[in-house]
Amino acid sequence: MTNHAEELRKALGARLRGLRKDGGFASGRAFAAATKWQESKVSRIENGRQNASEEDIRVWCLKTGALEQTEDLIALVRHIEELWLEWRRQLQKGAAQRQGKALPVYARTKVFRIWHPTVVWGTLQTAEYAAETFRQVIDYYEIPDDIESAVAKRLERQQYLYRGDRIFNVLLAEQALYTNFGGPQVMRGQLDRLLAVMTLPRLSLGIVPKRAEMHIWPGNSFSMFDTRLVLVETYSAEFSVTQPREIALYAKAFELLKTSAVYGRPARELLRSALDSLG
Repeated sequence: MTNHAEELRKALGARLRGLRKDGGFASGRAFAAATKWQESKVSRIENGRQNASEEDIRVWCLKTGALEQTEDLIALVRHIEELWLEWRRQLQKGAAQRQGKALPVYARTKVFRIWHPTVVWGTLQTAEYAAETFRQVIDYYEIPDDIESAVAKRLERQQYLYRGDRIFNVLLAEQALYTNFGGPQVMRGQLDRLLAVMTLPRLSLGIVPKRAEMHIWPGNSFSMFDTRLVLVETYSAEFSVTQPREIALYAKAFELLKTSAVYGRPARELLRSALDSLG
């Protein structure tokens, strides 16, 4: 994780060096004189040995005549600073606190784009299904057992399915209908829940059949909140994407995944087949 952040910092430094030269500053000394910075600061930033601040980026773009790149470069700085949020650090006081942090993000978001290849998205989960997922999280990360409050916080997100004018675009792979959390009874309740929410007017639920032709590899699950933020979950961390160019790649991936999905009656048939498989 640290190496990846260092690589991005070096890449940022190379971009800034290019801007400095394109802006007519042949040397770091000349640029330092123009900005009233120490020459050593310019060198450290350009060689990836020091993080550039957001104000540094604004000054850099202003002095080099590259104001159109300011927003993108600031997003890259934030991305480097917040690249990885370790699950253990987030979950050290239990799972409920992390669930609570998601609520303000949901409140601000107008358009959701969600991809889950193996698990039902948290906001569509039943209490029983959610409890089983949290039980596994607590065991795996060896964190305090706060299943009841964690489930309550997760279910609190569901209010946004019914309030306001938010749009929810959700894609699940067919495997998510069969990944077994809690046994047949819990799975029946969860699949029934999916059938019920498909009627919600602002929820578009697509399912990618297991034999569907894919136009992009499935990859990790991700949640996209407007065009401001993408969260990607791994076993060790939550990967936060804020750089506009990278967010655009996730938007493109989502559109490609959608081309393999089915909706409406075909999606309901896949859900009923999964229900039938439970006996």
